[in-house]
Amino acid sequence: MPYFLISAAHKSSGKTTITLGLCAAFTRRGLVIQPFKKGPDYIDPLWLSQAAQRPCHNLDFQIMTPAEIQRNVAWYSRDADLCIIEGNMAFYDGIDLEGSNSNAALAKLLQAPVILVLDTHGMTRSIAPLLLGYQAFDPEVYIAGVILNLVGGTRHESKLRATIEHYTDIPVIGAVQRDPSIIIAERHLGLIPSYEASQAQTKINTIVNRITDQIDLTHLIKIAQQAPKLPLVSQEILPPTPLSTQSAIKIGIIRDAAFGFYYPGDLAALETGGAQLIFIDALHDSHLPPVDGLFIGGGFPEVHMEKLSQNHTLKQDIRNAIEQSMPVYAECGGLMYLARQLTWQEKTCDMVGALPFDTIMTSRSQGRGYVYLRETGQGLWPLRDVSGQPTVFHAHEFHHSQVINLPTHLPFAYEVLRGHGLDGQHDGIIYKNTLANYAHLRDVENNHWTQRFIKFIRQCNQLPAPSFPHPLCQIE
Repeated sequence: MPYFLISAAHKSSGKTTITLGLCAAFTRRGLVIQPFKKGPDYIDPLWLSQAAQRPCHNLDFQIMTPAEIQRNVAWYSRDADLCIIEGNMAFYDGIDLEGSNSNAALAKLLQAPVILVLDTHGMTRSIAPLLLGYQAFDPEVYIAGVILNLVGGTRHESKLRATIEHYTDIPVIGAVQRDPSIIIAERHLGLIPSYEASQAQTKINTIVNRITDQIDLTHLIKIAQQAPKLPLVSQEILPPTPLSTQSAIKIGIIRDAAFGFYYPGDLAALETGGAQLIFIDALHDSHLPPVDGLFIGGGFPEVHMEKLSQNHTLKQDIRNAIEQSMPVYAECGGLMYLARQLTWQEKTCDMVGALPFDTIMTSRSQGRGYVYLRETGQGLWPLRDVSGQPTVFHAHEFHHSQVINLPTHLPFAYEVLRGHGLDGQHDGIIYKNTLANYAHLRDVENNHWTQRFIKFIRQCNQLPAPSFPHPLCQIE
């Protein structure tokens, strides 16, 4: 299965726009494209998923083991014609001096050919030492080609190509002209999610139409074919088949324009663990359907807070369900939705009102990046450590909201060792059978949270465990 990694010399070079354009372009040609995104981001993968017409999966050194990353790439690409991996940040940047979690480290782990996207605005001859430095900095990395972006015109392109050809041995795969029509609008957490952009497919079509004639797709395929074969995935670690709906518990998933931050692998893990997923639109559905538990992910409830507030019957159903001890798990935007009120841009709207605090949006980020959490032992779900000892694990947060009027008597599931959480020290507030935190968890080898959530739902509803569970679905 051919594959390559796309990265850039610095952030905001346009690599996401080019990556989703390439996904769409190859898909138009009839190829099955499997996209991946490095890091914990939700928004870029949503665009890549739509462009490739296939779920994009995250690869994350902080949360996954190197072997797990390799297995995920091999598994999800097993029936694809081409795998495209988009990096995050700049190519060599990472959280430590060695760049152990950088795009370069991922390229070396997967032995992936690298395509560098370069913002060429205001640059001509200086592009040569930049590329030479990138090559010399780590000879184990294979920079197989470069895509010039934000090119000022044909004369600018000619100078760039001549410089690169004269001073380096890196082929120029394409040159994309500056074009306001292919820019995707942004807000405080990055790009506007594709599920919120009413003309998302139109935007993708515009991008692919612009770049198809400016990037050599055939050359990219040849580069991807230079990648070594990925190791075969052993039968023992293959994701199991979802259980039949007769033995499955029903978990409501609120997914709409306000709430869309869900990892595809987490939803799949819920299904393989014995859950039937019932999707709910908090903006339009008037009532909560019959479910055994509820999962409310992150998103942008502040953007849609008036419409959320006006859906009184659904809010009342959710509040009643929480008061009657239905198991509920909420992350970030979901936490904001379950609070009493949400304030943004000097306007306040009533939310569900199940959790005894309020949230306000701020102009500055309140929590951003990886968090390190330690279980307090007061959480609702079984501890990760079967010995009963609180354990630590990584998660991720990125929020501009903060909790206010927080009572002092409620327990917390997590102690924050790194990051901000709810108050700089704690995260995972517990009310009845509801757990709500700013941290975004991910179901990986080191934290199979979906299994523990499912077990908790079964216990609360006095439902027996399925009679034919897959080994991966056993509680640790």
